[in-house]
Amino acid sequence: MFSRFEALCGMSKDQVVGALLMVLAVAVIIAYGWIVFFTEWSLLLLQITGFIAVAGVFGILGWIGYTLATTPPPKPIEEVEKELEVELKNLESKSVEEAKETGS
Repeated sequence: MFSRFEALCGMSKDQVVGALLMVLAVAVIIAYGWIVFFTEWSLLLLQITGFIAVAGVFGILGWIGYTLATTPPPKPIEEVEKELEVELKNLESKSVEEAKETGS
């Protein structure tokens, strides 16, 4: 079922949002290029851009390091296998006992 908005402009809301994002991206690219090449603010803009890029990369790297440092190591596979064997034996013995009880 179409909404009034879709009927008026012929596009869904997602398509309109996508088009607006595309127009915004092109406008920011043009403004960024103009500031970098045609104003006295180019050095400051490049410094800010460089700082944000480096801070973003090393922020993600720090987050990965923090996650690795604070996450407990997994159990060794041998220990997990032993636990599974014990559980399997328990289940088998319970099923044998139930079969004996129902068979008697």
